[in-house]
Amino acid sequence: MKLGIILETKEAEKAWNAFRFAVTAQKQGNEVKVFLMGEAVECESITEGKYNVNEQLNKFVEVNGHILACGTCLKSRQLESTEACPMSTMIDCVEMVLWADKVVTF
Repeated sequence: MKLGIILETKEAEKAWNAFRFAVTAQKQGNEVKVFLMGEAVECESITEGKYNVNEQLNKFVEVNGHILACGTCLKSRQLESTEACPMSTMIDCVEMVLWADKVVTF
């Protein structure tokens, strides 16, 4: 199954669970793409505490998960595209939704 995940929060526990879900789905043989929108583009910087989002994000990348980051949201926060989270557009988000069999939002 093709799963699209739209993540719109940098709230540590919710973002951590979104990436745990993505890792689990990918490991079960699904194709998973995550689109980071709004404050979620800051997820790579959440590295401390009980919910290490960056660690889960990297696990997702390690299992060949695909992440897209809203370019407008990155720019509004003066953030750059990264290898793990390449700058994308709303067109990419729409294409992910059309590609996916199911879309989940966090």
